[in-house]
Amino acid sequence: MCGAAWLCALPAALIATAPCAQAANVLGLLAAERQRIENADYRVSGRLVRVDTSGARLSDGLSIEARAFPGALRILVKVTSPAKARVHLLLETHYDGRASIEIAHPGDRAPTPLPFDRWSDGPLGRGFSYEDFLEQEYFWPLQSAEGEAKFGARDCDVVISEPGSEDRTRYAQVKTWLDHAIGFPVYAEKTQKGTREVKEFTYFGLRHNGGVWSASQVEEKVRGQPGSTLLIIESGSAKANLRLGDFSPAQLTRF
Repeated sequence: MCGAAWLCALPAALIATAPCAQAANVLGLLAAERQRIENADYRVSGRLVRVDTSGARLSDGLSIEARAFPGALRILVKVTSPAKARVHLLLETHYDGRASIEIAHPGDRAPTPLPFDRWSDGPLGRGFSYEDFLEQEYFWPLQSAEGEAKFGARDCDVVISEPGSEDRTRYAQVKTWLDHAIGFPVYAEKTQKGTREVKEFTYFGLRHNGGVWSASQVEEKVRGQPGSTLLIIESGSAKANLRLGDFSPAQLTRF
């Protein structure tokens, strides 16, 4: 997303270096978030809560385990309650932008790939979808810096991420407001392919634990529509010492 039009106004000697300088700047803005993902080793538990137009709440209990391995981040999401909603998902974000999701239900002998047309579904509907547990946008090939902006009281750097033609995603673009001091997201807008619907994610309760920044709550809203979905983290560990076996097919089908 460098945008070639403005290059015409530059001296010829600068044309070759300007896109590289911009790319280096964007990578610098993303460095803290990429490092957080590539060093991840955490276990958390909490709730996913859907708030409807009347304010009524529907809640699922869940746990999330994540560990970075060479080449990919693995995330095991377990919906633990109510009993009828129990499901396990293994999500993988590769550092070249690729992603995959496998799913298992009680009684399954082996996990199966989640069909791509269901990536936009979620435990409580499309609000906070299965794909929203992935963080592949930080590794997509098209990254550009939009400049600095305020979000609430925070000074932020705004980064626009777009997937490559081979990346599997339901999103055409993700725009992220990264806190200028810590490089952690405080707000993001995800634009759906086709419909151009915009999902807004706001991060609350930022905290620094075990050398890692995280949020205690993430609120998702669809722009122009009532209701919201909340991902609420109640407890966890930033240094869980997870191993590759913790993400095996046997673990995925163990209820």
